[in-house]
Amino acid sequence: MKTENPNTPIFGTSEEFRVAPKFEMPKNSMPGEVAYQLVHDEAMLDGNSRLNMATFVTTWMDDYARRIMTENMDKNMIDKTEYPQTAEIERRCVNILAKLWNSPEKPYCTGTSTVGSSEACMLGGISALKRWQKRRRAKNLPIDKPNFIISTCMQVVWEKFAIYWDVEMRMVPVTAEKITMKAEDVVKMCDENTICVVPIQGVTITGLNDNVKELDDALDKLNSEKGWEICIHVDAATGGFIHPFLDPETVWDFRLKWVLSISTSGHKFGMVYPGVGWVVWKDKQYLPQEMNFAVNYLGANIPSISINFSRPGNQVLAQYYQFLRLGMEGYRQIQQNCIDICLYLKEQLKQMGIFEFFSDDMPNPLFIWKLKDDPNRKWTLYDLSDGVHTEGWQVPAYTMPKDMEDIIIMRVVVRQGTSKDLADLLLQDLRVNIERLNKLEEPTNSAILWNKKEPQKQRGFNHSR
Repeated sequence: MKTENPNTPIFGTSEEFRVAPKFEMPKNSMPGEVAYQLVHDEAMLDGNSRLNMATFVTTWMDDYARRIMTENMDKNMIDKTEYPQTAEIERRCVNILAKLWNSPEKPYCTGTSTVGSSEACMLGGISALKRWQKRRRAKNLPIDKPNFIISTCMQVVWEKFAIYWDVEMRMVPVTAEKITMKAEDVVKMCDENTICVVPIQGVTITGLNDNVKELDDALDKLNSEKGWEICIHVDAATGGFIHPFLDPETVWDFRLKWVLSISTSGHKFGMVYPGVGWVVWKDKQYLPQEMNFAVNYLGANIPSISINFSRPGNQVLAQYYQFLRLGMEGYRQIQQNCIDICLYLKEQLKQMGIFEFFSDDMPNPLFIWKLKDDPNRKWTLYDLSDGVHTEGWQVPAYTMPKDMEDIIIMRVVVRQGTSKDLADLLLQDLRVNIERLNKLEEPTNSAILWNKKEPQKQRGFNHSR
């Protein structure tokens, strides 16, 4: 590589004319500003995260929060001897969440930060498995057939948990008549090998909540009759940061007898950039000792609960910043705004007259809809999703899970930073595309394939492009 004049403008350098290697390391180095520009320019091809109405993940934080994250991105969360104050702040966050969820444990609550709520779910599931195994071994009973119960609307992490730890996943079918998991169906699936039941607060597909109180009552009766100890892990990836601020009277948390662990996403409605999650146990006795590892090669016996090891501490600090910055009232105001804008969007879509909704309830700021039956319609929601995508919006269209796979739906998630103005712009683009599609004289390829019950073309990210 020839030496450039240091005054050569970046877009006049020879590197700008050379194709950057894609799948192997370049032989020579290049100036930082050139490497930056190459990566920056490719990243511009991504969508605008603020217009991604599919994601639950935080897409906006204020300047002070970003400053906190930038200043502390080099701190390793696992090294509690070198960064003891970050470790202390993690403990504070665990306690804040535990109190939000009405933990009875004092003075210090049991929990940990994680890499997103998927890891937190894993830890909740593993702890239930280990407790079940311990009880079975004490009675000289076999431990080769554990199972857990969840609805068909579960997030994919629970499939991973089932495969990784060889636990049977028993799924309660979600139908149009039973859009959330019902206690009577759960009880029928339980047996002596059931390690836990996993209700969801803020179902990814529908935005609805399973009734945890109803499940707890049913399990209490079943456990009493059978001598079992089937517990509940609440997957509150969304609802864990919604209930305490908008619906504190609803009993879904540690106030219930069999709720022994709860997980949530700090990077969803906890309002921290991805990825940080949290898991909290009702009491330290419910965290199996074998899950608490002591690591001494960093200079002291450091306790480690999480599955992952090295990870940045800046997200934990950003979570604490949000707790301090917003407080109870700030979180309440933001979450209420999200709900209000969601309700506005839903009402506007309802007035269009072509959509149906699955529920009048909106406990979380997201909802789904489908097209009303019309034999003359020449398009599907896939076409509408593709249409608004050309305007920069990401509004997903997909089929419902098993037992409802013949229904195509669309979903909107409203997060911090989605203003009424943005909502109106989305509605405008939806109306324009609906008007265009309604003028079609021939059916779209999507409609033809759907009517033939043939697979649709792949949508979204494609490595082969």
